[in-house]
Amino acid sequence: MSEKEVSVLIVCLGNICRSPMGHAVLEHEAKKRGLPVVVDSAGTGAYHVGKLSDERTIATCKKHSVPINHRARVVESSDFKTFDYILASDSANLSNLKSMAPKDSTATIALFGSYGDNKPIADPYYGGIDGFEKAYDQCVRYSNEFLDQVFGKKESVL
Repeated sequence: MSEKEVSVLIVCLGNICRSPMGHAVLEHEAKKRGLPVVVDSAGTGAYHVGKLSDERTIATCKKHSVPINHRARVVESSDFKTFDYILASDSANLSNLKSMAPKDSTATIALFGSYGDNKPIADPYYGGIDGFEKAYDQCVRYSNEFLDQVFGKKESVL
């Protein structure tokens, strides 16, 4: 039985650290399980539009063999109808998303961490590589819990 494709937008502030990492990790974990998930990421702020992810985000993903290839973009009003789920990295971005959402939004808007321990993913931008590793660990946990809740528990097919 084939499952219905699910679309997810992961969101942080600038779309160069947490959300592209969450995007890459969720896509990777879904692929390992053979699940039909389409993932993208965006920022609530337009600070880095068109730029590649932070080099520390790229390095952390590569260290864990997670492919990443993303250019920053800002959340658009059409995203609220295009995606089934819009998952925010922290409560400030969650609040911004809820205020940006058009009245006819069809997306479920939630904290990414609500698929786990309800903790925000702290912005590692101004810190060292340890912050990126912590963000990566959270992205893995939240991605797997999200997939478990949406599709039911499934073992890796890879």
